[in-house]
Amino acid sequence: MDIESCLEQLIAFDTTSRHSNKALIDYISNAFDQSKTPFRLTYNETGDKANLFATLPAHNGQLNDGLILSGHTDVVPIDGQAWETPPFTATKIKDRIYGRGTCDMKGFLAVILSLLPHFLKLKLKRPLHFAFSYDEEIGCLGVPSLIRDFQMQGVRPSACIVGEPTSMKPVIAHKGIQVYSCRVYGHAAHSSLVPEACNAIEHAATLVHEIRRFAQELKQQETDPFFDVPFTTLTTNLISGGIAANIIPENCEFNFEFRNLPNMAPDKIFDHIEHYANDALLPLMQQEHPEAKIEFTKKGAVPAFETTSQSKIVTTAKNICHEKNIYKVSYATEAGFFQQSGIATVLCGPGSIAEAHRPNEFVTLDQLKKCELFLQELVDRYCVRGE
Repeated sequence: MDIESCLEQLIAFDTTSRHSNKALIDYISNAFDQSKTPFRLTYNETGDKANLFATLPAHNGQLNDGLILSGHTDVVPIDGQAWETPPFTATKIKDRIYGRGTCDMKGFLAVILSLLPHFLKLKLKRPLHFAFSYDEEIGCLGVPSLIRDFQMQGVRPSACIVGEPTSMKPVIAHKGIQVYSCRVYGHAAHSSLVPEACNAIEHAATLVHEIRRFAQELKQQETDPFFDVPFTTLTTNLISGGIAANIIPENCEFNFEFRNLPNMAPDKIFDHIEHYANDALLPLMQQEHPEAKIEFTKKGAVPAFETTSQSKIVTTAKNICHEKNIYKVSYATEAGFFQQSGIATVLCGPGSIAEAHRPNEFVTLDQLKKCELFLQELVDRYCVRGE
């Protein structure tokens, strides 16, 4: 099947993260079934979402080593967005294909599946692996179990391409992201009886102010000019509290996130915030009410990644793309999980990240073609010739 036809079918599956992805996984499974390529499925706790991992072994039967082509199957919601074309129908207009997920990242999946008959004809010195995961868009929830599963089978790939939209430029690093919820518990009272209360909103505001101050401190610390935002960022993005204008609030909850450079340990950032809350703020709150407390809950964590520019997969990808520059990005992907598993990883896929998550998302035919040629050459060099 050609790329456009495959992409049309993939877009028709509404794999928004709140829905199951199993219909799409069944479609991919069928492609591997027809080619007699073995694959494994791993599921979430409720069984309504699945990862798929498949391998074309080396000609001597070897499953270890080799290259992973990896992509996620879920997409972000379309709620509240003004689309000019049906979001779950691939619509071709001139040199663009519109639809939710065209660039992020079903275009890459379509290229892989369309190339499967070509890959099957190759005499591989190294195995070629395929990884399709669920729930990347809401915290990379699926890929850890996918990796654990193939490791338990004794499979140890040496390199990975994650096909996030990079305009077909090899990206060798991205920031990590950590998301926390903080709940501040005070004591309610009528707003005319201030001395009897502990105002949760005001104390939460003190902590938010410290987070902002610390963010400015982080900005002056370690920097990396290859990132578009060259420092670690820390922001408060959601807050709620109180029940009435004349009641001093008992509770306040806010969410904050930080995106750390690869060389900055995320635990140190959270430790600073937690220590300020417990050592500086909480004693003041408990002077107002002894049962006051502050609780933190980690809502999500995606590790940063950075592959050395001298890594074989990096030099190979850059040579194929005729690219000499170094690219690093501030958004997070599944690459950090592969990197943590000892797999040298590069981001490289069709489409622009500027088009991802927006209404009227699209990928160009030129980008899909470049991806097709890139993967053909990469597999030839890395898996056939064993360079």
